[in-house]
Amino acid sequence: MATTPEIRPLPRVARELSASPAFLLARLGIGYKATVIAGAEEAGFELYDYGILALLAEGVRETQSRIAGALDVDPSRMVALLDSLEQRGFVERQRDPLDRRRHVVTITAAGKRELTRVRGLVRRFEDDYLAPLDAAKRATLYELLVELAAHNDPGCCPFEDAVPAD
Repeated sequence: MATTPEIRPLPRVARELSASPAFLLARLGIGYKATVIAGAEEAGFELYDYGILALLAEGVRETQSRIAGALDVDPSRMVALLDSLEQRGFVERQRDPLDRRRHVVTITAAGKRELTRVRGLVRRFEDDYLAPLDAAKRATLYELLVELAAHNDPGCCPFEDAVPAD
């Protein structure tokens, strides 16, 4: 005698948790990060590559330690990340003429081209993730997130009049 399989509802978190904006923000952030990391690996880059190249593309010569601090990456891990970017021709490291113990890092022309490619991929991930929101809701979400960042983590939003990047 065959039995029909039991249909189970999707697993869900406790209502108390899903009623918390902070919980939802954290849970969605973790989910988005996992999606982007997997997509990045599939596309042949590491998510930190994007952060490093984007920072360097702002035109500032940065030291390895300042990049590590800005991205909250362990300095020993930063060396490996920069080694990889340098081997692929995306960054150059030189001794700091003011302090020979430090290296300054700059983006190369190839690094700028790679950044353009990676930006396109990350924008597609973001568009897919934010698909349920129209442009006005996305703008409102961005404004609210900037307000939270300014209060809780000013380093991730260090500009006075925050506007989304084109």
